[in-house]
Amino acid sequence: MNIFSFLIYCVVATFTPGPANIVILSSVQHSGAKKSMNYVYGATIAFGLLLILSTLLNHVLVEVIPNILIIMQVIGSLYMLYLAYKIFKMGAMEDQPNPNANFRSGLLMQLVNPKVLLFTLTVIPSYVMPFYTSSLALTLFVIIITVIGFFAFTTWVVFGSIFRRFLQNHQKVLNTLMALFLVYSAIMISGIL
Repeated sequence: MNIFSFLIYCVVATFTPGPANIVILSSVQHSGAKKSMNYVYGATIAFGLLLILSTLLNHVLVEVIPNILIIMQVIGSLYMLYLAYKIFKMGAMEDQPNPNANFRSGLLMQLVNPKVLLFTLTVIPSYVMPFYTSSLALTLFVIIITVIGFFAFTTWVVFGSIFRRFLQNHQKVLNTLMALFLVYSAIMISGIL
């Protein structure tokens, strides 16, 4: 297992702007860090639940259809290339309306967030299951990925106003770097290198 590629994919997918991170940023600016943490807790729990469901689903699929891992690696690689393109082409961050920054809205946002749904469906089968299939190992990786997600959300809360200005001032460079990291991750899980 290429742990470096795995960690890059997890960090890029969780730390880059997406619906939940943008809502967190807006919430911090309008409601403060303390109230925004309720949203983060809900988003983190939903993120972990989606990882658990994805792991269980993929574990069953691997036993039923042994070659599904190869298909999931290809799908995961293509998705990462798509994300790299979208991040590279991303324009300036726009102001978002301020929703209720509460646990329930954080939970619901993650359960319908396409970025999170695709990430959780691809990360375990692409990076973990080709090397680890025991329940203990899969559980450990779910916990690791969930913690990375929590750190990503918390980073957006803690550094919300600073991070936003930095992104606006250096957005093209950061988008290019994030896109290149995703391309590298896609190449590593596809087995090309």
